[in-house]
Amino acid sequence: MKSTYCNPLDLSYRYSHMNEGKRLAHREGADPTLVFFKGTYYAFVSMSAGFWYSKDLLNWQFHEARNLLIYDYAPDVRQIGEYLCFCASRRDRNCPILRTKDPLNEKFEEVSAPFPFWDPSLFQDDDGRVYLYWGCTNTQPIWGIEMNPETMDPIGDKVPLIYGREEELGYERPGDNGVANKESSVVYQHLKKWFHPETGKIEFPAGMETMGGYSAEAMTAMFLSVGKPYIEGAFMTKHNGKYYLQYACPGTQYNTYADGVYVSDTPLGPFVLQKSNPYSSKPGGFITGAGHGSTIEDAFGNLWHASTMRISRNHDFERRIGLFPAGFDKDGVLFCNQNFADYPHEVPKGRFDAADQQPKWMLLSYNRKVFASSGANPELAVNEDIRNWWSADTAQAGEWLCVDLGSAEDVRAIQVNFADEALSPEFPPEEYGSDRGDRRIELESQLSHYTIEASRDGETWSVLEEVARECSNGYYEYTDGISARFIRVVGGQLPYGQVMRISGLRIFGNGSGERCAAAQAKAERVGDLEAVVSWQPIENAQGCNVRYGIAPDKLYMSWMVYGTEEVKLTTLIKGQEYYVCVDSFNENGITPGQIIKVV
Repeated sequence: MKSTYCNPLDLSYRYSHMNEGKRLAHREGADPTLVFFKGTYYAFVSMSAGFWYSKDLLNWQFHEARNLLIYDYAPDVRQIGEYLCFCASRRDRNCPILRTKDPLNEKFEEVSAPFPFWDPSLFQDDDGRVYLYWGCTNTQPIWGIEMNPETMDPIGDKVPLIYGREEELGYERPGDNGVANKESSVVYQHLKKWFHPETGKIEFPAGMETMGGYSAEAMTAMFLSVGKPYIEGAFMTKHNGKYYLQYACPGTQYNTYADGVYVSDTPLGPFVLQKSNPYSSKPGGFITGAGHGSTIEDAFGNLWHASTMRISRNHDFERRIGLFPAGFDKDGVLFCNQNFADYPHEVPKGRFDAADQQPKWMLLSYNRKVFASSGANPELAVNEDIRNWWSADTAQAGEWLCVDLGSAEDVRAIQVNFADEALSPEFPPEEYGSDRGDRRIELESQLSHYTIEASRDGETWSVLEEVARECSNGYYEYTDGISARFIRVVGGQLPYGQVMRISGLRIFGNGSGERCAAAQAKAERVGDLEAVVSWQPIENAQGCNVRYGIAPDKLYMSWMVYGTEEVKLTTLIKGQEYYVCVDSFNENGITPGQIIKVV
């Protein structure tokens, strides 16, 4: 049995089919609600047509549920009394709230359908009272309201709780690395010719009252919202009498997609921004993004945070799921440990300190020699970027990709990440259940067939894995280790008969050399929301992991980079002091740096 996992999680992500002007299919899984209910962990994920369950957070099985509002985004699942309650997102129709006492063997039955909401999150307090939080726009706040725990109808009026503050909070700024570009927006380009700065309004030409059914007032709001962050994905956690309201920003398609957190003494506020923010963030490394998630307590009392990680190459909603250890420190600060968050990590069988968790093994394959049966740029499979990939020339079985580690190494885990590109299979039929003409979830299993093989000399090969399952991010652990110089993946039949494409053939283990020297770093504030951290070149380093935070003992955020001596931190809070520590690393381990103050 496995003792480790590696992000993105190895789940059987389903294909989403889009028909938005052109036909496109890509794997999608996002907006996870993780819950521990009656001794079992459940993961409900957008566009999955079911859910996953596990006894240990490591080995997940899929449970198909085609009738469980599968086209309603951001499914929320929380325990309310004896029940597991479910709801999801609809903008123009009342959203049903369903419940069951046994999700694997009984149907979810509707309790109520109170009003339309998007990105919902239910929460039951210690006194039995129930609250609903929701919101997902770049113009409106996160809302909250009390609910009747029996009828699941609202009590009283909704309350605005969190608004966007992108001028003060660097992590809320839209754009990759926090750099927004309004000029690249189609909406902005289309409307700016009618926008009058003197009046601050869109003014249509004479005789034109609406455009596409929208008034000039509505178009003004749309134009002014370009470049504003989406404030979405609420989730509530209670600790020591305090209420920690988490929310996602600035947009799922950005590497800085994150979860922030506000704190209050009551479930409906007022809420105050936690000084250490964002709470969950992964802007660098192989796969980025860590927003719109959920935080749970496991069977041993440890906290875990599950959230959305982005690919966003074929479509903005091409996404995966990540899992991270979390916790509260002695001062009540909620944090995630996302250091080396896409490396293998253990799931301890007991209590642990989330702040001390380290990767189980290091990456052996970064920028190693790589060969392929066909196709250009096989090095893209070992450059630690899930957003580009090697493609074979044909879809025939037998195409292969091979990494040469340079010498026989102690291999402990392999992750094989497949990519989709310009995939446009036949659009699934209407009976798949969507009332939207532009979207379908692939409900039939789409298996990936491939083998993983190892060799010490490149001539004699042993088969490590023969794979035939729904698998885009396969992760395989070898606890006792395998001595190998060459690792190759040989393709067979793939979903929809597509060409084999690999964005990451990642090999982990124990390097046999020396760790690199410590980084000699400096950190300078270059704006209200930004700082530049730089260091001298380090021989034999693969990269550096820059940890930063509001105090020397609260370096809870991190930004991982490869092959560079500088990173610009764009997620800072205006007026907040920061400290940083630059840890260098290579395949042999991590060398901690010194903690320094940002000046």
